[in-house]
Amino acid sequence: MKTYIKQKLTFEQFLEECPESGLYELVDGEIVEVRATRNHDDVANFLLFGFNDEIRRQNLNYVVNNTAVFKTITANGIEQGRKPDVSVIDKDRWRSNRSAYSALEELIQLAIEVTSTNWEDDYIDKLDEYQRLGITEYWIVDYLAIGLREYLGNPKVPAVFVFLLDAEGKYQRTQFRGSERIVSQTFPKLALTAEQILTA
Repeated sequence: MKTYIKQKLTFEQFLEECPESGLYELVDGEIVEVRATRNHDDVANFLLFGFNDEIRRQNLNYVVNNTAVFKTITANGIEQGRKPDVSVIDKDRWRSNRSAYSALEELIQLAIEVTSTNWEDDYIDKLDEYQRLGITEYWIVDYLAIGLREYLGNPKVPAVFVFLLDAEGKYQRTQFRGSERIVSQTFPKLALTAEQILTA
């Protein structure tokens, strides 16, 4: 009896085989559909629209997107295709090839993940991959307080975590709760509190 091992897809194969409708990531060589609740989408859209307002107000050279997929590499050298809930991308980079589909091979400025049932991906896998890639700023918005106790405390309390790369290329974490104003390197004049984001 023969056993067949399913071939893991590369990032390029993922882009070719990815269905046209719906949102997908490449995880461990397989195409995985990304689905979200309305509450999850409300939080992500609140940030997307807020960032767009901030970009216009401050005349910043960024594009905000919720469909961009980009390539990351795991510690084991496996290619992944990640789609953050919100991506902030340098406008010149984004527009350098406007006829391309939304997949990127270049670094983005800021990635945001809004936690859901696969929260381990956000706190462990994506954190590692985004750090490895060198994404300057990464946010985890844990509006359900379903992540790690070492982050959220005991009892767990909803929070926004902002990770910034230090000089050694390692993420340093800052936690924001309640009426605390989010401090962002990408948007230094942003006037949003954790509560506004978490209850969007």
